[in-house]
Amino acid sequence: MFTGLSAFPLTPTGEAGIDEQGFRKLVGRLAAAGVDSIGALGSTGGYAYLTREERSRAARIAVDAAGDVPVMVGIGALRTSDVLALAEDAQNAGASAVLLAPVSYQQLTDDEVFGLYEDVAAGLSVPLCVYDNPGTTHFRFSDELHARIASLPNVGAVKIPGIPEDQAPTRIAALRNALPEGVALGVSGDQFAAGGLNAGADVWFSVIGGLLPEECLAITRAARHDAARAVELSQRMTPLWKLFERYGSLRVTSAAAEHLGLIGSPNLPRPLRGLPAEARREVADVFEALEVRA
Repeated sequence: MFTGLSAFPLTPTGEAGIDEQGFRKLVGRLAAAGVDSIGALGSTGGYAYLTREERSRAARIAVDAAGDVPVMVGIGALRTSDVLALAEDAQNAGASAVLLAPVSYQQLTDDEVFGLYEDVAAGLSVPLCVYDNPGTTHFRFSDELHARIASLPNVGAVKIPGIPEDQAPTRIAALRNALPEGVALGVSGDQFAAGGLNAGADVWFSVIGGLLPEECLAITRAARHDAARAVELSQRMTPLWKLFERYGSLRVTSAAAEHLGLIGSPNLPRPLRGLPAEARREVADVFEALEVRA
């Protein structure tokens, strides 16, 4: 489950609800490309903006459209009771794993975060991936806390933020030494993924993998036997990484999916809005230069 490329698609959503046909198409493309797993309802999937009913429906669509490809479903929410309900929904939908970030409004303490994972992990029948994403949760895990949580039953992986290439070997080695044997270590931050994989990360949890699976699979597979080639392939996508930095990966991916004709507009739940026209032109120009087609 926690190896290779885990691709995270958008959940195209308007005020009328989820674009189920569009979401099914996005997930089906990933399965057809042969990604190692699919991450439904991650940050790119807009989980925090959807109702329980919408999330349950999206989980079922993802599992159905993915076929034999395992699906991990995001279950993050403010209250533990809601997380437990979402975990039940995800498992009933056929998810192969769940992804949990410590979502908060009040700043959480280390003990509160540990308690969240303790409560949730105890009732799972599938593996749990710890989602370390301080950019959205504003909570920072220590290696000590990662180790405590990873020792809980049913914890199968830890997803950490991107690491600059020159720091990746030291960071990956230090955290792997802290984690129990058998707990996978994955990286996000697409522009840093090649360095993380080359440094020994087990899996790349990828935003753009949810839209460009072939390109991301090429990077992932190169990292297994040709580190320089993995970096070269990633550097080819530098104009896209720069757009991520400038406008945010969610909005860029939304505009790119529209440009490729995969989904309509609007596809982000309010108050989120798509990129303005000038930025959309930048996205289109980058995809044309990269010779990306749907």
